[in-house]
Amino acid sequence: MYRPAAYAIDDPALLHNVMRQRGFATLAAALQDEVHFAYAPVVLDVAPPTFGTVRFHLACGNPMAEIDGEPVHLSFLAADTYVSPDWYEAKGFVPTWNYIAVEARGRARALGQPELRQLLIDLSAAAEKRLLPKPPWLIDKLPQERFEMLFKGIRGFSVALERLEGKFKLSQDKRPTDVAGVIAALEARGDAQSLAVAQAMKNAGDPGRQPGSA
Repeated sequence: MYRPAAYAIDDPALLHNVMRQRGFATLAAALQDEVHFAYAPVVLDVAPPTFGTVRFHLACGNPMAEIDGEPVHLSFLAADTYVSPDWYEAKGFVPTWNYIAVEARGRARALGQPELRQLLIDLSAAAEKRLLPKPPWLIDKLPQERFEMLFKGIRGFSVALERLEGKFKLSQDKRPTDVAGVIAALEARGDAQSLAVAQAMKNAGDPGRQPGSA
């Protein structure tokens, strides 16, 4: 991705944090001279170091389900929001967009059936954890016949990441007074995306915190 120095983030731990919080990726691969996209929830494993591995599954009917052995690109777009130049103290600026994005790539490997079953368990466990104190949904709640039928309709993959990079565009190139104006305006808007970007902007200006942390 295009990454001016002010916005470039390369710390794997920080980028992993964004990937886990987002939990959902846009996938891209070139198959038969055509670029295909797919969208999938993912599980991030920290091994192998330094970049880790991403696991996901796709419907068998999806053209992207033929990516075994192929290079795959993954994009994680976290919080994003419009920034009005009226929010700056300084004049002469134009509208822009602040956002947090992570990109990764590696080569896909098809999962065997035991690995695919474990992926389904891990995916639901990660999502259900966010719904606590609701009792978690477990794969064993699904009747076996129903599970086997659905299981045949998907293919699982893992991608050992060979490259990982982030771009946190959070007004780092603006003066502190202009940053403060944007934060105040985003907090006043009050929607989830605006609040998430405002918090990330605060964290980016605090040496003791990470830009993408809550």
